[in-house]
Amino acid sequence: MRPSRILITGATGFIGARVTGLLASGTAGGPRPARPALRLLVHRSRPGLPGADPVEVRRGSLSDPASLHGLCDGVDTVLHLASRIGGSLEQCRAVNDTGTAALLAEAERSGTVQRLIQLGTTAVYRDGAHRGAAEEELPLGPSSPTSITRLAGEERVLAAGGLVLRPHLVYGRDDLWVVPALARFMTELPHWVDGGRARMSVIGVRDLARVITALALRPSLPRGEVLTAARSEPVTGKELFTAAARAVGLPLPAGEVSYAQALAWPGTEQDPGWQRRLSLLTVDHWYDSSRLWRLLDTEPGTSFADDFAADADWYRSRLAGRYGGISGPTHTVSGARSAG
Repeated sequence: MRPSRILITGATGFIGARVTGLLASGTAGGPRPARPALRLLVHRSRPGLPGADPVEVRRGSLSDPASLHGLCDGVDTVLHLASRIGGSLEQCRAVNDTGTAALLAEAERSGTVQRLIQLGTTAVYRDGAHRGAAEEELPLGPSSPTSITRLAGEERVLAAGGLVLRPHLVYGRDDLWVVPALARFMTELPHWVDGGRARMSVIGVRDLARVITALALRPSLPRGEVLTAARSEPVTGKELFTAAARAVGLPLPAGEVSYAQALAWPGTEQDPGWQRRLSLLTVDHWYDSSRLWRLLDTEPGTSFADDFAADADWYRSRLAGRYGGISGPTHTVSGARSAG
C-alpha cells in the first residue's frame, strides 16, 4: 500500500522538520495527486512550511497520553521521529518509553495504522569498538537515561511490527550535538588520539531526511526490523575532526597521544561523561548499512567532504569563537608524538 495520510511526531525537530518539508512540498517525488495528507503532532511551535500544501496540526505531547486521543484516527502511516535527549530517567521515560507506548495504543485503537517507522539510535548498543557489524550482531547495553529509554521505546515499536532506523552521528545545519561535541573535545584535548585512525559511521541530515521520506512513501516495508542509517563508507576521525575544525575555525589537533593517555587526561577526572565521549569520538564505531541502501536501491549522491562543506558556513556563523578556552587552560603532554 502507498500511504494516504501520514502522522509525524517530532515534526519541528532537527530531522523531522526536513522530513515534513520534503513530504509537504512534494520534493520527495511522486505524482502530486498521489501525495499523502500530513498530520503533525506539535508540542510547542508550529513548523514553518512556506509554499507547502496545508497540513493538519494537532497540539499534544508524548509526555501527556491524554493529549494523544484520536491522533491516529484515519492515519495509515506513522513516522515517530520525536525523542527526549537529556534529562532525568523519569523525564526521558515519559517521552521515549511511556510516550511511545501511548502512541502505539492510539495507533492500535484507530484500526487504520498499518505502517510505523521510528527514528532510533546506535547509542542503544553496548559501548566498545564496533567494526562493520550488521544490525543483529551487536549486544544491546545503553548506559544513559536517554538511550535506556529510547531502547525501551524501540522495542515496543519492533514488537508492534514497526521499522526502526538507527543512525550514529548526524551532522548538518541546525546540528546541536555532533559538531559542538567535536569542537569541545578539541579544546579539551588538542592532540590526535591514536592518530585519528578510528572510523565512524555518519550521515548528513539531508540524506537522512530523504531516507525516511523514501521509506514512508514505499508501498511496502520490512516489519519488526532494524536498519542502520549511515553512509556506506565510514569516515576516519581525522576526516571528521578536520572538517569540524575548519568549519568552526579551530586549530587542528597537534601531535598524538594514546587512548590510555587520553583516558587519564588532566582536568577530566571529575567529568563522568569523559570516558563515553572519548570512546564515541576516538574508537571505531562504524556499522554495515548495506541493508538500507539495497532496500532503497540508492545511496548518497555526494562525498562526505562535499556534503559537510555545504553547511560549513552555518557552523561557522553559530559556533566560531564559542569554544576558545572552554574547560580552562589547555593541557599538553611531553609524550605527545607527531601524528604525521
